[in-house]
Amino acid sequence: MIPQPTDRLTFRCMTDADLDDMFRLLGDAEVMRYYPRAKSRNEVRRWINWSKDNYATHGFGLWVIEHRTTGDFIGDCGLTWQNVDGQEVLEVGYHVLPEHQGQGLATEGASACLRHGFETLDATMVTAIINPDNMASRRVAERIGMTVWKSTRDPRGAPIVVYSSHGHEA
Repeated sequence: MIPQPTDRLTFRCMTDADLDDMFRLLGDAEVMRYYPRAKSRNEVRRWINWSKDNYATHGFGLWVIEHRTTGDFIGDCGLTWQNVDGQEVLEVGYHVLPEHQGQGLATEGASACLRHGFETLDATMVTAIINPDNMASRRVAERIGMTVWKSTRDPRGAPIVVYSSHGHEA
């Protein structure tokens, strides 16, 4: 099941036909600044396959977000299972093309996904796993009502801040 459209965004499942747009997104050095590196075309293909596997296995994943009126590709946003310190947690994640950043679209999409997690998936907690230096992403998490749960390290040993919400803020 896909989140309801917002005032400016629609959500849809990622498909193989999204390779060019997803490569434009995940292959962009600025978008991926807080990741180890921008993704190659083959890595983006694997990302799409991972998203499709998540839909099949869990009924949710990262969805393509498009502008509701123009149909323009904006990025991806959704919910995935992640491991934090040996605990499986549901995470809201988002990536937005540079030309669409700074317009509140990540916040709008993440808020819809957070609501979807609590209202449709009956989640008890949703997290956001963020590089501590990624202030824009941290602001998104805070704007949607999340608070810092813990600071730890990801599986590669990089520092992360984990925000969480338990539903009453959504």
